[in-house]
Amino acid sequence: METIQADWDIPTIPLTGGRGSFPVRRIFCVGRNYAAHTREMGRDPDRESPFFFTKFADSVTANGATIAYPPETTELHYEAELVMAIGDAGSRVTAANARGLIYGYAVGLDMTRRDLQRVARELGRPWDTAKNFPDSAPMTAIHPAAEVGHPRTGAIWLELDGDRRQEADLADMLWSCDEIVAHLSRLYRLLPGDLIMTGTPAGVGPVARGQELLAHVDGLEKLRVRIG
Repeated sequence: METIQADWDIPTIPLTGGRGSFPVRRIFCVGRNYAAHTREMGRDPDRESPFFFTKFADSVTANGATIAYPPETTELHYEAELVMAIGDAGSRVTAANARGLIYGYAVGLDMTRRDLQRVARELGRPWDTAKNFPDSAPMTAIHPAAEVGHPRTGAIWLELDGDRRQEADLADMLWSCDEIVAHLSRLYRLLPGDLIMTGTPAGVGPVARGQELLAHVDGLEKLRVRIG
C-alpha cells in the first residue's frame, strides 16, 4: 500500500523573549462576544450560550507580515481580538479552574470575508468560507501568563492607517475568558496548542490593499500587518 508523505511543517507562533515557539493545533473563535459589535451586526446581545467557529492552524500569520487580499471577496474586514493560548489539556473545567489551562495571551486579528459571511448568515449556512482562509489569523508572539498575568480588563483597540476604528475594554466581553474556556471545554477536550480568539469590539469595517492595521491590547505586544 502506498503511503503519502507529509511535506508540511506544523504552524507555530513565537513566544516572547526568544523562548522558542508555540505549535498551533486548533483555532477556536467566539462569535459576537461584545454587545456593541453584536448590535452593529444586526443582532440583540444576550447571555445565551456562546457559539464558536474554527480556523485552520495554517491560517496563522506572523506579526509584521504583509498578507494577501483573499479571493472571492470585495469586502475584507478586520476584527481585533485578545487570543488565549492553551498549555494544558482539560475537559469540563469550571470557570474558577480555567486559568490553569491557559499558557499565555496574544493579540490577533480575525480577518473576515464579510460579504460571504452575510450571504451565509442569510441562508442559514456555516461561516467557514467567510472566516477560514490563508492569512486570516495574524497574531503577535504569545506572552506567558506567568509574566503578564491574566488580562481581564484593559484597553483593546485597532487603528486603520493611524485612524482609530475599534476601541473598548476587555471587561466589556459578554462572556469572560474564564467562562469561554469552561464552556468550550464542555464541547471539546482542550489540548496544548489550541488557540481561542475571544471576540471583537464594535467598529469592524473594510480594509483595502496597501492599508495597514495596528491592533493593541494593554500589556501585550502590538500587532501590525499590511494588506498586500
